[in-house]
Amino acid sequence: MHSDISISRLKMFPQLMWILLFGSFITRGSYYMVWPFLAVILYENFTLSATEVGLVLSNAAVISVLFSFLGSALSDRIGRHQLMYLSGILYIISFSLLAEVSTLTGYVVVITLCSIATALWRPLTSALIGDIIDDEKTRELAMQSLYFIVNVGCAIGPIVGVWLGLTGEQSSFYITAGAFAFLLVLLYWGFARHGVIKTSASANVSNAESVEDASLLKGELKSERNSELKTRKTTGKAKSRSQLMTILLEDKLLQCLIAANILCMFIYAQMDSSLIQYLTRAQVPDLLTLISSMIFVNALVIISSQFVLLKMLSSLTLVNRIQVGLVLLMLSQFWLAVNPMDLFWGWIGAIVVMSLAEAILFPSMNVHIDRIAPDHLRGAYFGAASFYEFGFAIAPLGGGIILDHLGGFWLFVATGVLTVVVMYLYAILEKLPRPDFVNMATSFASKKETTRIS
Repeated sequence: MHSDISISRLKMFPQLMWILLFGSFITRGSYYMVWPFLAVILYENFTLSATEVGLVLSNAAVISVLFSFLGSALSDRIGRHQLMYLSGILYIISFSLLAEVSTLTGYVVVITLCSIATALWRPLTSALIGDIIDDEKTRELAMQSLYFIVNVGCAIGPIVGVWLGLTGEQSSFYITAGAFAFLLVLLYWGFARHGVIKTSASANVSNAESVEDASLLKGELKSERNSELKTRKTTGKAKSRSQLMTILLEDKLLQCLIAANILCMFIYAQMDSSLIQYLTRAQVPDLLTLISSMIFVNALVIISSQFVLLKMLSSLTLVNRIQVGLVLLMLSQFWLAVNPMDLFWGWIGAIVVMSLAEAILFPSMNVHIDRIAPDHLRGAYFGAASFYEFGFAIAPLGGGIILDHLGGFWLFVATGVLTVVVMYLYAILEKLPRPDFVNMATSFASKKETTRIS
């Protein structure tokens, strides 16, 4: 992808896309301005141990994953923007409560609400990009841009939080609540402007679909219309929860992809949990400097290399691009396993390789889901992809168990081997069966008509 092409494709972004990018920057930045210091607040107010804090956050993560799938699937039926308003309001309420809550039970409940809002918002944003941008290449650039801007916010947020003295100030959660209130106002304006275009397009699609449904019922659908249907993947909307589950259970490619990415997230999350514990227990020299340097280098590498790597790997297929990222991830894990405890720049080097892998893999995961999702089930597929987060949720527990019983060397050998397993799962993806979306849509329409007549 040459730079002039990138600029021309950036100009193809609708106004609503620019609102999403700007909104993601201010909300992620304000979120990470205060969220990393939640553990400090819990410790100072309730003297919770690291394990107890981890249990609170992991519990919230598991619950939020389930809500993410249900909410994203529901968005295919009631509309993306309604649920985005709902999750945005939930953000505002939960972060406002977080600024005022004073009991441990209250913190547990409100943290869970915050996690649910986050889990709803992310797949809805990715699905919305697919709704508003038709061109595949432009849509891929949009998702790459979203991941880039989120990382910029994640990198700047904690630094600004420290600079403004927000390390442990409970009232600072109002900043995130205010950022989401501002974003909802921008989204309302953006949806109103974009709706003029979409309403006209939707009317044309609706008319076309009514003709297709009539042809299907009369048995007069011609071969060329079948071809057109296949190009569009399918017609209509998901008719019921049971039909949606039938499709998801028959899509073995999607299930294998979810399993692979759960493992991938489990591997990545070791950097945030088990690696820190490993270094702390080993009493490495300059521990605090090392940890802060790793976090900074991780964000810096992603921000500076993401689009460079995208250009370098543009000639590869999406799956091959992901395989390159997995090779880098595997190398980083084995590097962490064998790095001498007192070799400061060795740890930094392993994080650089791991960050390069992240810059390739994470945005590519969203692009991959977008490509395999039927148009009318995009929300459900991105919701199903939120099960990736189970990898993050169980990582502190799984990594901690291995660390306690086998040690850091075997922990990272194990994650390196798991990366090889993920590579194998990606290698067999294209061989796995998928539903016949066209025939299933026709069958669902026929069943509905038969039920209506009877």
